[in-house]
Order: sequence, then C-alpha cells, then structure tokens
Amino acid sequence: MKPLRLGVNIDHVATIRNARGGDHPEPLRAAQAAIAAGADGITAHLREDRRHISDADIEALNALVQSLERPLNLEMAVTEEMVAIGLRHHPHAVCLVPERREERTTEGGLDVAGQHNWVAPAVRRLRDARSRVSLFIEPSLSQVDASRSADAQVVELHTGAYCEAVRADDAAEAGRHLQRLREAAAAAEAAGLEVHAGHGIDYETVGPIAAIPQVVELNIGHFLVGEAIFVGFETAIRQMRALMDEARAGT
Repeated sequence: MKPLRLGVNIDHVATIRNARGGDHPEPLRAAQAAIAAGADGITAHLREDRRHISDADIEALNALVQSLERPLNLEMAVTEEMVAIGLRHHPHAVCLVPERREERTTEGGLDVAGQHNWVAPAVRRLRDARSRVSLFIEPSLSQVDASRSADAQVVELHTGAYCEAVRADDAAEAGRHLQRLREAAAAAEAAGLEVHAGHGIDYETVGPIAAIPQVVELNIGHFLVGEAIFVGFETAIRQMRALMDEARAGT
C-alpha cells in the first residue's frame, strides 16, 4: 500500500488574521505548527481578491518550507496574473482550481475538458518552471482524461459532494459519491496521474477517502483550523493523521 501524505491548508488562519488586520494569527506560525504535528506539506490558496493568503504570505511560506525540506502546494486560478506568480516563486507544487469572486469557498472542480485550450498552456508553463502541476477536478472519467491530455502530473479529486452527503446522513447518496471517487482514482492512476483528494474532509469523512488505495495525498484545511479552537492546531492535526493512518492500515 502506498503511503498517504497530509497537506494542511492554512488559508483560514489568514482569514482570522485579516478579520482584524495586523499580523495575528500568523500563517507562517501555523505552517510551522502543522509540520511539527506531522503534516507532510503546506497548502495555501492565493485568491485573486487576496481575501486570506497574501503575496507576502506566499513568499514567506515558500522560504519556510524550503528550509524545512517540505513542499508548498500553491493553489490558484488559471489566470495570467496567477500563472506569473507561480512562475516567479516556482513552488514545489501548483494546484490549478476554479475560482469565482462571489464564492465563499471553491465550488466544484475545474472544467478541464471544457477549458482545455486555456488550461493546457498554463500547465506546460508551470511544469517548465519545475513545479509539479495538479488539477482540482470533479471525480469524473471525462475530467480525468482531459487532465491527462492537458499534461498534468496530478489530479486532486473534489470530495465535497461525498462529505456533504455524509453530513446529511444520506447513506445512499454518500455511497454513490464514494464510488465515483474510487472509479476516478483508479482511472487516474491507470492514466499515469498521481491522485490526491480534498475539500470538506473532517474526522467523520476521512476514513473512506483515505482507504482509496490510489490516493497518495489528502489536503485538509478549514476543518482543522476550526477544530483548533477547541483542542489546539497540533492536536487536531495529529488526530487527523491518526485517522488517516488507521484507515490506510485497514485496507
């Protein structure tokens, strides 16, 4: 069984900081705590409106993770501005995601099949700058195939619909979404793509996703930042790591 990595998204540490202005809580400190608690890497989404993570955060985070020999996964929209930022910083990984200014969080996956002529050149430019490029997609076979055609190295499967069905106590719907995730993960691996997963994952939903054998990385953020209010950030991360490892060991 392949090892399963945990990437911790620290966006909402910056959301709390920005609610009052100033420097506290500091995303850089959150990244250090996450790595100390067992995170394999740090994820941050630099949005076009800079609602949470800032350009200065990305620069500082990139320097930090390099010094600790951990990867930074920079999430960003497929725009000329964002691609230029990725080219300037050339982080270890770039995950291209859909983005609408009015959304509260990323809603759905990137339509690689419908936007292939826009996505593929961005993938190539970022790969040429030595970043590993991931595409955040719905767990559909057509999007997996389009991602392979766009020359991405990784797909991150959107797990939001599955997690919402679990929280709604709709076992049948959750089962359908989990099966889609399993099928997409198997197809992606068969196509030569590394498989990641993320969005909406919490303690209740992580087990079945972590048990999908082709998935090698989970990216989790909002839940961990929220849980930190009650138990502390490092404790929340260690518990998530333990649940991931338990699910993996049971497959």
